[in-house]
Amino acid sequence: MNYFLTYTVYVLILSLLMGLSTWKLFKKMGYNPLFAFIPFYNYFIILKETKHPKWWALLSYLPIVSPIMMSVFHIYLMKKFGKTLFQNQLLTVILPFIYMAVVNYSKNVELEDENELYLTDEEKSAKKKDSFLGSITFAVVFATIIHVFVTQPFGIPTGSMERTLLVGDFLFVNKWSYGYRMPMRPLAIPFLQGTIFDAGKNGNPKDDPKSYVDAVKLPYSRILQFNKPQRNDVVVFNYPQDSVHTAIDRKDPYVKRCVAAAGDSFEMRAGRLFVNGKPEMVLGDQEIQHGYTVTTGSQLDIPGLYKTYGFLPVQEQQTNTGFIYGFQGLTDKTAKEIKALPQVIEMKENIQEKGQGAVSYKMNADKSAYTKSIDTTQSIFPINKPWNQDWYGPVRIPKKGDIVAINKETLPMYQWIISEYEHNSLENKNGKIFINGKEADKYTIQQDYYMMIGDNRDASLDARFFGFVPDENIVGKPMFTWMSVQGAFSDSSSSYQAPFKIRWDRMFKATNTGEANKASYWWIATMILILFFGWEYFAKLFKKKKTQEDL
Repeated sequence: MNYFLTYTVYVLILSLLMGLSTWKLFKKMGYNPLFAFIPFYNYFIILKETKHPKWWALLSYLPIVSPIMMSVFHIYLMKKFGKTLFQNQLLTVILPFIYMAVVNYSKNVELEDENELYLTDEEKSAKKKDSFLGSITFAVVFATIIHVFVTQPFGIPTGSMERTLLVGDFLFVNKWSYGYRMPMRPLAIPFLQGTIFDAGKNGNPKDDPKSYVDAVKLPYSRILQFNKPQRNDVVVFNYPQDSVHTAIDRKDPYVKRCVAAAGDSFEMRAGRLFVNGKPEMVLGDQEIQHGYTVTTGSQLDIPGLYKTYGFLPVQEQQTNTGFIYGFQGLTDKTAKEIKALPQVIEMKENIQEKGQGAVSYKMNADKSAYTKSIDTTQSIFPINKPWNQDWYGPVRIPKKGDIVAINKETLPMYQWIISEYEHNSLENKNGKIFINGKEADKYTIQQDYYMMIGDNRDASLDARFFGFVPDENIVGKPMFTWMSVQGAFSDSSSSYQAPFKIRWDRMFKATNTGEANKASYWWIATMILILFFGWEYFAKLFKKKKTQEDL
């Protein structure tokens, strides 16, 4: 309700500005000047008078789309009053209500005669050009509507979900899978997530130019939420602890598997996952992977292994006696096959010790072996638990309505929920905890949370590190892979870059079926292309025939 109330206020403010800056122009067109203040109807009149499709008025105030459409409608109106030069159009776009007000209150502005019989060749050429630009603009608007309100393309740049989703897979995400989350930053550049461009490794991400106006904001709201993420769903969500973007829907998108839903118990034992005390159920299209350290007497044929297995991030170090390899993303079957290679002397699964924080390995100075280094910062979630990615929990996933105890021991588990995700003030003074200014020893959870974990268990930045994912951060479900390109993204975790190759066998296949052998949807893509180009062909044919009949 707060969302639509705030949205209505924005619409009324924009309509007031529109009316104040154009009411005289509406009067000159023969309409009641009050019509300039009426949302949607004011743009309906402009489209009617400028001979454009009147239903476009419905797009006037759509989030993300409205800045484009309003600019187009304002230009139409200005052209109606003879403001056709490039500088006129530029001012209309950059300073819309200011420039239109200048035109509105000037004494010599008059309607232009648009009778085509009196148009010069130059004016006719300009009109054709405007028609072409209008077609391009509408195509952009149509694509923006699909992107914002229906489905969003998403690329897989890392191997955290191998082999369920491969590096270089490009997906379409259904934004209605768990109810549609309304846009929270309505003024934004279409197709861009959070920033216009990245400054690079040496720049501060917080200084990167935003692709949206952060000051114009709408509260979180989700409509038609008939389903919520279920155990084993592959889910796209916004990274909860993104410190660069305050807008939830502008935080970086991640894709992981929902291994535990609200109310479930989650635990990792020696690198194996348990839910509610039972080993996880592995679906047909899901391949769990782990990291291994392999000692060999001679060098392995890494390009050959890439060719055989497709994905094999690996770090290679030469020693005095041979080579040491750090493998990521090996399934049980792949690990068994690599262990059987004649060069392999020893192969150990990388499992961290119970009760220790995150562990890293560094090569000794004499390059004879790796030295284990324990991360004392406790980068695991929460920071006060002696857990790591292989020994984690058990922990109960918070559920809406849960009443949890708040004290020195439990605060690290729930502080992000209380202060960031559920937007309360939280203070810790002299050992006492205050929520919204009142001392508290318990808290009622206001929304559901989820445990999102990557299938590539030892190469995944997931909920074990950043914590629970709130319901408001959920974007949707991946629907299908529309393109898959090996070598599309560089892999910093590997010393070998995979060769460029299009994976034709993965294209147009569903991602969330749980089946090992997925059906192909090539026929749907073919039908869409035939309908798109066929419709355009028959529309032109019909228009040509109608013109001939009129003559």
